[in-house]
Amino acid sequence: MKNRFTSLVGITYPLIQGGMSWCSGWRLAAAVSKAGALGVIGSGSMEADVLRHHIRRLKENTSCPFGVNVPLASSKADENIRVILDEGVSVVITSAGNPAAYVARLHSCGMKVIHVVSSVKQALKAVEAGVDAIVAEGVEAGGHNGREELSTMVLVPLVRQVVTLPLLAAGGIATGRAMLAAMALGADGVQVGSRFVVASESSAHENFKQKVLEADETATFLLRRPAGPVRMLKNEYARQLEEAIRHGLREEQLIMMTKGKTRAGMFEGDVVQGELEIGQVAALLQTVQPAAEIIQEMIKEYNEALQELYAAGTL
Repeated sequence: MKNRFTSLVGITYPLIQGGMSWCSGWRLAAAVSKAGALGVIGSGSMEADVLRHHIRRLKENTSCPFGVNVPLASSKADENIRVILDEGVSVVITSAGNPAAYVARLHSCGMKVIHVVSSVKQALKAVEAGVDAIVAEGVEAGGHNGREELSTMVLVPLVRQVVTLPLLAAGGIATGRAMLAAMALGADGVQVGSRFVVASESSAHENFKQKVLEADETATFLLRRPAGPVRMLKNEYARQLEEAIRHGLREEQLIMMTKGKTRAGMFEGDVVQGELEIGQVAALLQTVQPAAEIIQEMIKEYNEALQELYAAGTL
């Protein structure tokens, strides 16, 4: 499955594992990278010393390319970028901000920069900033989403019309068939988050994983916070938070109300009063599997679906 994106980052399959806070540590990233995709450490929940530890442990376990995700809106972003520059990684995936201030420094150290966008406007700004590739993430995705609330099916072809860089689709992708659909829309690859939450190597708490496996198509919702929408599982905490927003609680008050809640829910396993960020595609997830098995299943299904289309005369 070699293409221009796999050549850009030095992997076998055009698939990135999403860098999810509290779920994407070195064990998951190493397992994904060793299986031929791009494993990613999620630095959003990590202090600098913790990130340094994860990068070093990953390097001890594989020489394969890997990445680090950096949410630029985080107060930890500058310090974590310095750690990345010190330690050296193959790929940096930026999100939630403008990467322009970092691209030249990262390029000077031989790193590739991929930026996550939720609109055409953001994609064009990323191109102007000099990134190497773009992830177009639809509102089906778990966690923080764009205010535009564009679906993956709409966003990917819109970005493809105006961007010539390698393009990856994200949001609602957990199967080989969805991967094939993304490629048909013009993507060069996919970023997969939610399915890797329930990987054996994920650092998500077992209680959280179980809630994901129990989810049906109505289990997630988009909480429209003043600072931006967030997709999560419905639970008592989410109900209380939604009610507080409806009654006009200010953003600074919401920050206090939400402090520590993602750690509590996703990492520590409080599925009642913790925040449980996951994508709509949770409804398709049935079992906890090793990351390598997830990747092989997706690639096998991709190839089978492609052959079905050829056999049916569709292609």
